[in-house]
Amino acid sequence: MELRQLEHFVTVAEERHFTHASELLQISQSGLSASIRALELELGTPLFTRSTRRVELTAAGQAFFAEAVRTLSSAAAAQNAVAAVRGLHRGNLSVGAEPCLGSIDLPHELARFRTSNSGVDIRLRFAGTLELLDSVASGRTDVALIVETGDFPAGVQRRTVTSQKLVVLCRHDHALARLGVVDLEDVSRESIVGFQSSWGAHVLARRAFAAAGLEYRIAMEVNEVHPLLDLLEHDLGVAVVPESFAAKRPDTLRAVPIRQRMPSWSVAVAVADHPSPAATAFLQQLLEYLPDQAASSEAISSVESVRSTA
Repeated sequence: MELRQLEHFVTVAEERHFTHASELLQISQSGLSASIRALELELGTPLFTRSTRRVELTAAGQAFFAEAVRTLSSAAAAQNAVAAVRGLHRGNLSVGAEPCLGSIDLPHELARFRTSNSGVDIRLRFAGTLELLDSVASGRTDVALIVETGDFPAGVQRRTVTSQKLVVLCRHDHALARLGVVDLEDVSRESIVGFQSSWGAHVLARRAFAAAGLEYRIAMEVNEVHPLLDLLEHDLGVAVVPESFAAKRPDTLRAVPIRQRMPSWSVAVAVADHPSPAATAFLQQLLEYLPDQAASSEAISSVESVRSTA
């Protein structure tokens, strides 16, 4: 059994799809399938149940997954210990982000980091906030750009970058767009376009609706920002999103303030309590551009560790 096989197994388990996993791993799908089959043969049991659309973990696969993640995390820690002694001439950096956060130009920052640390292998993955936090806590992701929801698992630190208001976004000629301010009860009567349950905007909107004694029911669910905006442009519903989303389609969409007190949509950088040398270096780079100009060791020492309030 090789670490490479464990990485293949964990990626397929997370993606629930061989094609998506092979794209992330940058190997052929046939090579990935062969690696998983060899692992199953060595263990003497199937790890996945396969269908034409997706794969699911078997009971044995579920038991094996936790140990595989732990083994990969230990291997990464060993590599990081060596990197800490040698400096960042070699190493790995796994970055996760919820799409369209807007506060940090992530491609630019990754390019800057690669220029300064050409020996570090960088991997990037987009996902919802809750999924990313779990990934940081388990050691599978080094640095994540997320939306603060208060649901921080043990062992995860965060640094707030920016905050903005949640608004109702709809077509400029929608009935709600003609109001100076909108009540959540009015929004609940509309067809709502929203994100999947692990996204920060979904978590915050559901929490606000619950506080108002209302159910947050999504009629059309998306996992990217631009499809959401497309649906709104075709007048297929309204959405509760950060007000910066309105700037993406200013000619067709309008942001309407919400009467109720809403949670802030705050972007944060999340890392483990004991980040790797590569994660520490990337975090330092990101913090250089915060409004308070906090940087390097002072910025890292002020990162607040928040335990789960879920």
